Amino acid sequence: MVNITRNPTREVRIGSVSIGNGHRIAVQSMTATKTSDIDATVALVHLLEQAGADVVRIAVDSKKDAEALAEIRKQTAANLSVDLQENYRLVSQVAPHVDKVRYNPGHLYHHEKDKPWQEKVELIAATARDHDCAIRVGVNCGSVDPAQKEKFDPADSITPMLESAWDHCRYLDSIQFERFCVSLKDSDPAKVVEVNQRFADRRPDIPLHLGVTEAGLPPEGVIKTRIAFEQLIGRGIGDTVRVSLTVPNSEKGQEIQAGREILQDIHEGRVRSVVSLNENGINIISCPSCSRVENEAFVELAQNVKQMTAYAAEHAITIAVMGCRVNGPGETDDADLGLWCGPNYVNLKKGTTALGAFGYDEILVRLKQELDLLIADSTG
Repeated sequence: MVNITRNPTREVRIGSVSIGNGHRIAVQSMTATKTSDIDATVALVHLLEQAGADVVRIAVDSKKDAEALAEIRKQTAANLSVDLQENYRLVSQVAPHVDKVRYNPGHLYHHEKDKPWQEKVELIAATARDHDCAIRVGVNCGSVDPAQKEKFDPADSITPMLESAWDHCRYLDSIQFERFCVSLKDSDPAKVVEVNQRFADRRPDIPLHLGVTEAGLPPEGVIKTRIAFEQLIGRGIGDTVRVSLTVPNSEKGQEIQAGREILQDIHEGRVRSVVSLNENGINIISCPSCSRVENEAFVELAQNVKQMTAYAAEHAITIAVMGCRVNGPGETDDADLGLWCGPNYVNLKKGTTALGAFGYDEILVRLKQELDLLIADSTG
């Protein structure tokens, strides 16, 4: 066994599990069913629980989802976390039924735009306190607080994330709410390592939820995640983890299995950080799917993109495949080519430029055309 001195983070209880303060690193995942489909969501919660999930997260986008959550709670004893998405006001409806509430600082600007974010966080924290819930402040590279983003060089994607996280930590501290953890996620493992190291250097007391967002399809998605986890957990950083893989719902247990295997390998000294991503080769980024996905064909599309682009394996091109309109537009901006899926069409982008919406049966042909143009430009 490898002796790892972990950061002296505070303890945060999430239902029957506690993270931080030396507790075992918890492994969690997220449902990908429509939350309003109670039977399917409960079945997936049970699948993840049987796979060994310590916490299962469910997204809530509407009052209908919130009503479904109340029934889901009755049918499972799992530690449940809820993702508030863009409507922070739903916290009062969901908090009675979960053990943790996750909000994204960047999404607090979408409703009641004239109201300061501090008032919104105060409501979330007060409601969480009343219902014995923990909080996760979830900062994502593709949906950073716009007020922070404006202050820094557009080429610097990490500092705005950090400033947003630190701001929210200071505010939660100021209102005496300490039962929270933080996540800082990117699709680039190197950035995940840097942003979490820098955060932990300043706030070693706050538990960190680690993950590589949109890690993609296995096995590459597992490799990306492994690289980040080995670098961070090996330095004592990280208190709970999520492996985000693009897989069908029936295979979601792979996320828990991969997380457990990575943690075990780190603690037994079987690290593989010598395995690095091919920086001179194609990089397929895809989200792990969740209840926001508007067409179940998304997972198959991601698999088909991987297969179709195999001929470009030696070209340094990034293609992002996102499953919804919430994260899709922003989290494809940094890719050379980006796809984000709607109910009937797939939106195609080249960098930040929209190229149009195409049917699921025609998007691969159109994507290949753009990919060929990029290859021609790079080799011309």
